[in-house]
Amino acid sequence: MRIIVTGGAGFIGSALVRHLVVEKGYDVLTIDALTYAGNMASLRDVQDKPNHRFLKADICDRDAMDAAVAEFRPDRIMHLAAESHVDRSITGAADFIRTNIMGTFTLLEAARAYWLALDADAKQAFRFLHVSTDEVYGSLGAEGLFTEETPYDPSSPYSASKASSDHLAKAWQRTYGLPIVVSNCSNNYGPYHFPEKLIPLIILNALDGRPLPVYGKGDNIRDWLYVEDHARALDLIAERGRPGETYNVGGRNERQNIDVVRRICETLDRLVPGDAPRETLIEFVTDRPGHDARYAIDATRLETELGWRAQETFETGIDKTVQWYLDNEWWWRSLRDSYDGARLGLEATKAKTP
Repeated sequence: MRIIVTGGAGFIGSALVRHLVVEKGYDVLTIDALTYAGNMASLRDVQDKPNHRFLKADICDRDAMDAAVAEFRPDRIMHLAAESHVDRSITGAADFIRTNIMGTFTLLEAARAYWLALDADAKQAFRFLHVSTDEVYGSLGAEGLFTEETPYDPSSPYSASKASSDHLAKAWQRTYGLPIVVSNCSNNYGPYHFPEKLIPLIILNALDGRPLPVYGKGDNIRDWLYVEDHARALDLIAERGRPGETYNVGGRNERQNIDVVRRICETLDRLVPGDAPRETLIEFVTDRPGHDARYAIDATRLETELGWRAQETFETGIDKTVQWYLDNEWWWRSLRDSYDGARLGLEATKAKTP
């Protein structure tokens, strides 16, 4: 099996690459532009493997994508390259429109040109997996779950750009017959997570004795998915998912943000006791503009059709995650030095001329 993974030096992408290369033994070409969230250190476990190659390239570069696909001749393309942080999208939406929409369009066209030239058997076997987010569905009330039939209702520039890319992927399947499967996941957490996101930010701030910022009242709810469980799901969806279908991936682990922060504090207090409980560092800050109240995924289709189950509960996953950050300062220290956790996205009302 020969697989191209775009965005493979990022958080979820690197987990997928490690799974495919180490656990499955597949030949993998990782493509990543190495923007701020792409990190070659996240691929340390595979960088010397004979079945892994890396290409630094931008998915918006059609010539580079055509050349990569033609040379590597993949059986699958697993597309994870994206700008992904909501706060950054509020501050600067242009990069999200370019990468998430135009980049996906460019990659779809490169994949279509390659696929059209394949023989009949290879055409039948080929798959393009477009990896997306549950944020395209908008905000849930107190009850109910996102299903694959939930109407799209994105709230942020990030989720709107991902919704657009989902629609492009589905249209390329329906119009051109390109065998595309789409996945939408809940909030991921785990090792190698860039420290601007909630869980790694709280872990590292708590270790440093710095304030632990919690948006609003901390009552926003997210469904948490351990990243290695997600990587297994993506492999399964690409292998057995039906072209034209969407598969929602969720951990069935709903938590209020404040409860996530408190659980991290409790874990750190147990593993590396400090002078005072770290919960005293919690600081409620101005809420994010357009902050969705609740996300929760119904993963029934994935569980019943393809037989996937999350192996980690939130409790086991958060313990593993905290321990990983304690054991792997080599990975996060330089990122922490260059990004100190400063708040982004507060200038939402200040329009900027493109």
